[in-house]
Amino acid sequence: MKRIILAALAALSLAGCAQHRAAAPAAPITVKIIAFNDFHGNLEPPTRPIEQKIADGSTVEVPAGGAAYFATAVKTLKSQAPFSTVVAAGDLTSASPLISSLFLDEPTVTAMNLIGLEINAAGNHEFDRGVDELKRLQSGGCAKLTRTQPCQIEPFKGAAYAYLAGNTLNAGGDSLLPGTAIKHYGTGANRITIGFIGLTTRMTGSFVDPVGIRGVRFADEAQTANRLVPALKAQGADAIVVLIHEGGYTTSRTQGDKCEGLSGPIIDIVNRLDPAIDLVVSGHTHRAYICDFAARDPARPTLLTSAGNAGVMLTDIDLRFDPVTHRLIGREARQVIVQGDGVAAPVQALPRFAADPAVAAHVARYAAEALPRARRVVGRASGPIPRDEDSEMRESPLGLLIADAQLAATRKDGAQIALMNPGGVRASIFPAADSTVNFGDLFTSQPFGNNLQVKSMTGAQLLAILEQQFTVPEAPQMLFVSGMSYRFDRSRAAGQRIIAPMVAGQPLDRAATYRVTVNSFLGGGGDGFTTLADAATVAGGMLDLDALEAWFARGDVVTPPALGRVINLTPGD
Repeated sequence: MKRIILAALAALSLAGCAQHRAAAPAAPITVKIIAFNDFHGNLEPPTRPIEQKIADGSTVEVPAGGAAYFATAVKTLKSQAPFSTVVAAGDLTSASPLISSLFLDEPTVTAMNLIGLEINAAGNHEFDRGVDELKRLQSGGCAKLTRTQPCQIEPFKGAAYAYLAGNTLNAGGDSLLPGTAIKHYGTGANRITIGFIGLTTRMTGSFVDPVGIRGVRFADEAQTANRLVPALKAQGADAIVVLIHEGGYTTSRTQGDKCEGLSGPIIDIVNRLDPAIDLVVSGHTHRAYICDFAARDPARPTLLTSAGNAGVMLTDIDLRFDPVTHRLIGREARQVIVQGDGVAAPVQALPRFAADPAVAAHVARYAAEALPRARRVVGRASGPIPRDEDSEMRESPLGLLIADAQLAATRKDGAQIALMNPGGVRASIFPAADSTVNFGDLFTSQPFGNNLQVKSMTGAQLLAILEQQFTVPEAPQMLFVSGMSYRFDRSRAAGQRIIAPMVAGQPLDRAATYRVTVNSFLGGGGDGFTTLADAATVAGGMLDLDALEAWFARGDVVTPPALGRVINLTPGD
């Protein structure tokens, strides 16, 4: 009997120990996702600081960006957690400054390898030079697939990171690029598994030259993501992250950690996503935001982020998991400004990062090769020639100037009008202190290398093209015009929105034939202007950049054009 009592006491003692141990559960497992988007080959720091609102409520100018500082910022964040993954939401390349674009963006891909990028959702600009060139960026090699010579400085090894875009479908319905990736963190019973889905905007077909993507269609983003979720769950994914090159707009451009007034196509996409998707890293709109969708719908606690553009910011995201159940129990994000050295005094309230030596040396090597071409003076300007970055539904001085340059370059071919798409104007032009403008300034503003085309069309066709400015709901945009003027009212019925169109001071004649200059991207129906593809091409061949350089080379001091060729009469706008 005594032995039984002792055994019972021992069992109770062991049970008490077990209960004591259960009362002190293991700490959550944290996986850090370091995210960015729309780098666009900005290897060197921007020439102007960014404006940012800091904790005390003041707005400051921050010297931010540059691949070498970016690399150190990434390493710093990685050091703060035992598990991490570096991801991007597209447009790392193309629409790039001379230092990258001149070399087919090979230096940017190599810089991303050095930085430690692991997964990138291909953006629309990654398709700018065509599918085959995108595949070369992934796999490497020196095959000449564009007019530019690859491997000009060194052999190109390709991206060490994976390009994902599961909604890029060929005629057979198969994806051109992989749609998913799986990452594991830790070992044994504590191993956490995260599935990643990569998507590009379904509008990519409208944003790039149709010739380079022939046979490829871009499927709905949410439908594609939802279709890919079960396979990731079957592979044991404890959480699912979507990397998508599509985004939204907020009312503030200086508070990247907020989500005030979020609008844009990303809202509809997130609302239609499978609730199993926990985090959405977005891009495309060049806005910075952190949005907790649980505030909108508690049943959909998706976290949505975007890190602006040009490498001036990173999003530091922590995903916390229960170590026993592997259930996601927390998600937090914050924006990290990549503050380095350069164009403004450092802001003491923000972290400051040193330049990574290896990345700095890599950038310096390509900068030295590009510098002689970049510094060549092409003309003078009376002051900054801005590109309007807040809206694609109003005129910008640089957009009008480019249209003027293209019309002047094709007058010899009988051109009477020029049309320029706002998406093709990439950066404002800022002359030096002595008013000089160099080739690098022009290249940064027009990096695509499109040929000019002179199209023959009736006045009725031209009006149909102008009407198309308002009929692409995902991305309405106003073309910059030269040689004509008009007013518009978007509240009117289709076909009646263009008011009092004038060509060379005379009312437009619907039955007359006009010659209209466009770049080859627009001429192929790009940006949704499909009517342009139907018009006959009667002349062309000159590069758009050459036309802009010729405008500056006339000997005059270039003055930003006055606005007012197109006037918006829409009530409430």
